[in-house]
Amino acid sequence: MSIRLTRRELLIGGAAATLPSVSMAQSTPNNTRFELQKGQKRPFDRERFVEDCIEAHMEADPVAAVREVLASAVSDHRAVLAGIGDPVQAGLDVMLSSPTLTIFAAAWTPQMNLLPHDHLMWALIGIYTGREDNILWRNGEGGIEAYAANCLFEGDVATLQANAIHSVTNPLLRFTGGIHIYGGDFFATERHQWDPETLQRQPSDGAVIRAMFERENKRYLKLCD
Repeated sequence: MSIRLTRRELLIGGAAATLPSVSMAQSTPNNTRFELQKGQKRPFDRERFVEDCIEAHMEADPVAAVREVLASAVSDHRAVLAGIGDPVQAGLDVMLSSPTLTIFAAAWTPQMNLLPHDHLMWALIGIYTGREDNILWRNGEGGIEAYAANCLFEGDVATLQANAIHSVTNPLLRFTGGIHIYGGDFFATERHQWDPETLQRQPSDGAVIRAMFERENKRYLKLCD
């Protein structure tokens, strides 16, 4: 019996078989995709978006190529929101997890703050709903120090180099959602975060991130009471 691999499985060497179980939006089968008129944008399709990112990642300049795919998608941020859905709690909706590329939609609760943290790999962030304020940090003689800031609005994309350290705030009274893409296995990499008062470096991993989301969702539920 012959086994027929999908185009996506061929591209990522079978990594799709090890993906976390997540809720995936239904996409139109390839053989029934509608024809686009000139100038018309394709509705956001999660599976197609992942395929495009995987292909772009094979280019000579993978960061620039994947950024172009992400920027094109979030330029129509309403379509992305419709494809992913309105955020209802803080968390990560994983689209792809592989040794070389991680893609997920991250949701921040209203006025949520993330400690200064690193990724130890390049990262791209594209906002499709809400707003994300970033403070950028760097290592100094006495520890990390803030040196720049930026505000990401709907449709904006930011690039973070592998040595970047940033803290994140959602300043709005509504949820913020963004597509995050990382040039490596985000969930298998031991990273760091920094205490917001002492700026002492601490270890960070999947368990730390899950605990943070649990605290934020509890805080949000109390605000809604």
